[in-house]
Amino acid sequence: MEKRVIVITGASGAGKTTVANYLTDKYELPKVITHTTRRPRGSEKDGVDYYFEDQESFEKNHFIERVEFSGKKYGSSHEGLDRAFEQSQNTPHPGLIVIVVDTVGAITYKNELGSTADIWFITTSDFEEFKGRLVARGDKPEEIEARTQSEEFERDMVLPAELQEKASIIYNDAWDDTTKRVDELFKKLLETL
Repeated sequence: MEKRVIVITGASGAGKTTVANYLTDKYELPKVITHTTRRPRGSEKDGVDYYFEDQESFEKNHFIERVEFSGKKYGSSHEGLDRAFEQSQNTPHPGLIVIVVDTVGAITYKNELGSTADIWFITTSDFEEFKGRLVARGDKPEEIEARTQSEEFERDMVLPAELQEKASIIYNDAWDDTTKRVDELFKKLLETL
């Protein structure tokens, strides 16, 4: 069984988590749960949406990639990948998992995992759409302003040069079109296994 990771990347508000949830709901792909030092939003649950950590517990993980964004730490660990691959054994697609990371993380995954990392870059055609989605998910106005003015946000708005020709682009403007593109990419991925 070949192991493959679908790496979902893009800017905040692009719809990365929504696409990952679609893959989980429709194709039963386990999500790699990542770690963060930020506080949970709304109905987010520890061990489901993220591993919510304090500074000390965060540092005990063995990270593939980690970043600091708006003063909060985020990272994905080898332990998280192993748990997701283990869960995938009881699904219709053993060895296939999905993770959501920023573009720096996606570059790291491509460098570390090579052809076993399939990079999907999520974006929209309209910048204001990003802000609207951040509001809809419950971010505070001052957080939205800080995030959309940050270097990281600007960086994640564009597919990095290191991923050109290595990533599939999904424009998440209309959900029906997005799901058709996701289904198409997933079918192509299955054909390569």
